[in-house]
Order: sequence, then structure tokens, then C-alpha cells
Amino acid sequence: MTTQLVVLSGPSGVGKSSVVQAALAQLPQTWLSVSVTTRAPRPGEVHGVNYLYISNAEFDQMLASDELLEWAEFAGNRYGTPRQPVLERLSSDIPVLLEIEVQGAKQVRKNMPEAVLVFLVPPSWQDLESRLEGRGTETPEQVALRLEKAQDELDSADFFDYVITNDDVARAADELVSFLK
Repeated sequence: MTTQLVVLSGPSGVGKSSVVQAALAQLPQTWLSVSVTTRAPRPGEVHGVNYLYISNAEFDQMLASDELLEWAEFAGNRYGTPRQPVLERLSSDIPVLLEIEVQGAKQVRKNMPEAVLVFLVPPSWQDLESRLEGRGTETPEQVALRLEKAQDELDSADFFDYVITNDDVARAADELVSFLK
């Protein structure tokens, strides 16, 4: 296996987490980076598994120390990928997968041009709307914000090396696995 950095991005609600989990089941040697965030955990989320939940002051310190490979702000919260763990895995010949926002993917391309950027799209706009509304984790206002951002993100699909349509999680995961092998 060629060790590489693969970035999976796509709009909120497209099913990135489901596709990632299915791909990791096929390639357990792949390391999924855990992002830092300043947002509060949602019910059922676990520190160190879903995110590393940190304060705004801690995030500011990471930015000042250039500890983040990429970062983005959305809906008043910040998200970022700690640089050192990614570099350590890559130097140990461990494939790395990042599940991040489009804004962050663009920063990774600038910082690590050898990364493979993959964009996940929904089968239709209606599917994306129903997935976001069906999650029940955000207010109607937050859903509207995510849908507005999703349209902008979908418009940037051409920036990515590959586009996968998530019309079937297992099939989409198989495509993602092909980039990690």
C-alpha cells in the first residue's frame, strides 16, 4: 500500500461519517484524524472519538503555534486538524484519512499538494435536505444555514481530484477505499 493522505469533504448531511466508517471497516490500518472543535458535543458524541472538544483560548493557542494543518469556522464554531499526528502517521507509513470541510480541504491542498482530495455529493438536492432535516440535531435555522453553505460547497466540487455520489454507502465506501489503497 502506498501511504498517502486522503481528504474526504462534502456538504453537511451528505453522509461523510457513514462512508468513512464503512471504508475504515475495510481498511482498519488507515488512521482517521480526529479534529479539534470549539463547539459543544452533541448527545452521544465522545471527546477523542468524534472530536477533541477545546476552548476558544486553546484553539487560539493552536493557531498561534501553527499546530493546525487546516482550520475553518462555521456557525460560530471553529474546527481544525492537528498537524503533528497527521505527519507522525504518514512518516510511519500509515495511511491517513481526513473528514473535513471544503474550506479546510483547500488549505490542505496548499499545505500538502500530494494529498488526494475526494468530494462526496448527494444523489439529489432533495436527498440532502431530507437528510439534514431528518437528523434532528439542529434547529431549523441551523439547517437553513447548512443548506445555504451546502450550495456553495457543491459549486466547488471541480476543485477536488475525485467526486463520489453517495447514493449507496457501501458503494461510495468502496470508491473511497480505492483511493486509500
